[in-house]
Amino acid sequence: MIKNILLFAFIFFCFSVTAQVTVNIQWQTVKPGGAVNMIYYDGNRKLSWPDFKGVPDASSFAAAVTQSGFGYQLAMQSLNKKATINITVYCYFDNNKSWVKKGMNTDYALLHEQHHFDITYINTCIFIKKLKSAKFTRSNYSSLSAKIHDECFAALDKMQNDYDGETSNGRKPAVQAAWNKKIDQQLAGLTTN
Repeated sequence: MIKNILLFAFIFFCFSVTAQVTVNIQWQTVKPGGAVNMIYYDGNRKLSWPDFKGVPDASSFAAAVTQSGFGYQLAMQSLNKKATINITVYCYFDNNKSWVKKGMNTDYALLHEQHHFDITYINTCIFIKKLKSAKFTRSNYSSLSAKIHDECFAALDKMQNDYDGETSNGRKPAVQAAWNKKIDQQLAGLTTN
């Protein structure tokens, strides 16, 4: 009888702890911490060549390079057995690490680079979706969000490598056109809400 009562109390305690955790996921559209060398993803703002301020790598066979990624800020507030976990997600383009070689700044090359940034956004949205479906608790929120981030970042790297590999860095126009269509279709179905 005492074992049953203890088991019931333990189950109730575990349920009440997890039931009182609220998770808020927000999309960061402004520069956190005043980062001046970053552009944060906005579907209404496309990249332009002046955004590429880095020094070109002369040894690279690429005409241009887009350095982009996504990250998050995590905070938990706890008060009277209730916890609120705030996760702020952002997707960025790094001006100082993105570059274009002289004479290679064509519209065709810019679209290829824009799609690198779009691929980053697509994977950021997948990250947000996984965060929303995660079962966060007071004890696992930090490690679980890091695990989800690492998984999604690995998927981002794979998609970026597949994109450049299959298009030969944009030098295969037919394959590039197929990727353009694929990326545009994926973008059309995404939201950060």
